[in-house]
Amino acid sequence: MDGKYIYFFVLALLALIDTFSSICSANRDFGNYWNNNNDTLNNSGGGSGWPYTHYNATHDAPRRIIVGGDSETWRFGFNYQDWVWRNAPFFFNDTLVFKYDLPNATYGHSVYLMRNYWSMMRCDFRKAKLVGNVSAGAGEGFEFKLKRWMPHYFACGEHDAIHCKSGMMKFVIMPMFHWEY
Repeated sequence: MDGKYIYFFVLALLALIDTFSSICSANRDFGNYWNNNNDTLNNSGGGSGWPYTHYNATHDAPRRIIVGGDSETWRFGFNYQDWVWRNAPFFFNDTLVFKYDLPNATYGHSVYLMRNYWSMMRCDFRKAKLVGNVSAGAGEGFEFKLKRWMPHYFACGEHDAIHCKSGMMKFVIMPMFHWEY
């Protein structure tokens, strides 16, 4: 096969895997409602207990989510992709809040929106968009609203991308729809 077809096939396969993993994380508690006929969900407006209700009271309105958790800041050495898996699903109009200290003599952080999966994995910032400079995360941090149905690839681009490459300061989020039944 021609090299460009192999590249296209691998890219399509990765997009498919990313889509399925996002869907699976959005429905990770799906099995808890199977054969639940006690109508506990119906009392909260979510349906009759049939598994397709997908009711989740914590996600009715857009959320303001601090990246890394309430007690964490955008920092070197924290596993952000693991944090994404533990806090999924993320929905349209949720707002990510990046908090980090002002730069000093030893470190500084920034937030880039990477062009694609490969750019994030290789920490290639050539076509990345700076969404938070080194001073943007001070105080209350800066906010990034998830407004598009597409994967959002985030990474820190400071210190010749060493924070991205060695410090695990990168992650991907795919916002989901709020399903109303």
